[in-house]
Parts: sequence; C-alpha cells; structure tokens
Amino acid sequence: MTYLWSADQAQIYRTLDKLVEQGWITYKVEIQCDRPNRKVYSVTEAGKAELTQWLQSPQPIPTVRDPLPIQLFFAAHLSNEATIHLLERQLAARRDKLAECEQIELPTLSNPIHNREQLMQRLVLELAIRKEQTYIDWLKTAIEVLTQDALNPSPPAAILDTPA
Repeated sequence: MTYLWSADQAQIYRTLDKLVEQGWITYKVEIQCDRPNRKVYSVTEAGKAELTQWLQSPQPIPTVRDPLPIQLFFAAHLSNEATIHLLERQLAARRDKLAECEQIELPTLSNPIHNREQLMQRLVLELAIRKEQTYIDWLKTAIEVLTQDALNPSPPAAILDTPA
C-alpha cells in the first residue's frame, strides 16, 4: 500500500481516532500477556455506508508537490553537469521505486470475490508502475537534452543573488 499512499504510524492512529469519533469504526481491546494490549478495529454499518459513498464520489485532481520540477525550473544558474547529476540521482531513485513496485506479488485466488479485489489491486499497481516508468522516461529525456546542450554550458551570473 505504500506505493499508493504514505503515512506514518502517528497519522494512522490519528485517523483511526477520527473514524471512531465519527462512529464509522469501533474497536475492542485485546489483552495480551507478553505484549502490550492491542486494539482490533471493525467497520460499523455507518462506516460501510460512508465508505460506499466515498468510493462512488469523484475525487478532485490532487496538487502534486514534487520538488524536482521546481529545482529544474530554477536550475538555469547551474551548470549542465550539476543539473545532470541531480537528475541522474533522481533517475536512480525512481528506478529503485519502479523495481519495488514490480516486485510486488499479488496472490492468485480462486474465490471470485477475491479475484475482483485482486483485479482492483492490479489496476492500482499498474498505475503506480506506469507513473514511475513515465517519470523515468522524462528524466532520461531531460538528461539527454542537457547532455546535448552546448549553447550555455556554464551558468550565467547568479540570478538569485541580491545586490549588496
């Protein structure tokens, strides 16, 4: 699931608390002898109705906050070598992420209900793979363009400096 949505443990527990407050989930405390007690969560009927409503609701296109395009937008004052180095590091990281996505194995299940769940999971995983592959393709193109760029190999005067 981390290829879809990242959340730290604190965020998950805050969200669970909010869902309990809304009456969409409940929990029971399970006593454990050799470990801390744990909460086992269940979805309520109201929670199921809310989930169904949410699943059927169109979502707004999210604002993507990717710092790399902003870095590249303002990279005119860097040398091509420095910019290419930045892009190559990002390319390596994106290739690693793509490899992680491609290693995810979804179980093959014979139950038709589970097969539908698996179909949905596969569609989402395919989206994650395609997004990474598209980003990788763009990075390779950007690196190629900058490698061939001989017009301005050295940075101009620092554009972000303010006069003394």
